[in-house]
Amino acid sequence: MFFWLRRASLCASLSCACASESQRTQCFQLLHSIGIARFSGKMFARSRLTTLLRQARAASTQSTQNANKKTSTTMLYIASATVLAVGASYAAVPLYRLFCQSTGYGGTVNRAEDTDKIREMTPVADRRIRVKFNASTSATMSWKFYPQQREITVVPGETALAFFTAENPTDHAITGISTYNVLPFDAGQYFNKIQCFCFEEQRLNPHEEVDMPVFFYLDPEFAEDPALARVEEITLSYTFFKAQEQK
Repeated sequence: MFFWLRRASLCASLSCACASESQRTQCFQLLHSIGIARFSGKMFARSRLTTLLRQARAASTQSTQNANKKTSTTMLYIASATVLAVGASYAAVPLYRLFCQSTGYGGTVNRAEDTDKIREMTPVADRRIRVKFNASTSATMSWKFYPQQREITVVPGETALAFFTAENPTDHAITGISTYNVLPFDAGQYFNKIQCFCFEEQRLNPHEEVDMPVFFYLDPEFAEDPALARVEEITLSYTFFKAQEQK
């Protein structure tokens, strides 16, 4: 009876000490052979069992160390990714500006620098387009920012003026910078700004409020583009972010 109790105790010890299923299988096979040897009157192989127990405990310790090492490596990767994400957020606005101004991607409007074209272009009076205005701020920007008019009606080849209002309700100065786009995207190539506050830093003192003008026009070629033949509405959207040094 004592032998079988002792064998059960060894089984429990080995089950806890062995690091893998294959080691546990070897342990139980050894105990089984020991039981047969004891029953037949052979000597009990204590040295072999002691060696196996030591190996199992060493393997278990090594497995724990490997798991801790993997956890540390994973945390290092997460920390590195976080640093890269923060760095990317610092560069997001200037990179977006350079990319969109060079490619016109995402409905980014053009800057009107040809004053002769502005003076000589002929309005397309029979093509009236509603231009709607949206305003928003990033999660870290404390400003209040909104358009003074929800929409205006324009015709291609005619200049128009709209205003946005920005207010700093906090007790400290904040510098902001904005991005913008036009929907539908295909209309962006014909949407030209003459004067705009976008991509330029705007600093507001505590509780200061300013009006920000947008002077623009739709190129007359807008009316000739078959892809825009059914477009009757354009949306101009601005988003303000905190300037880089304040993030």
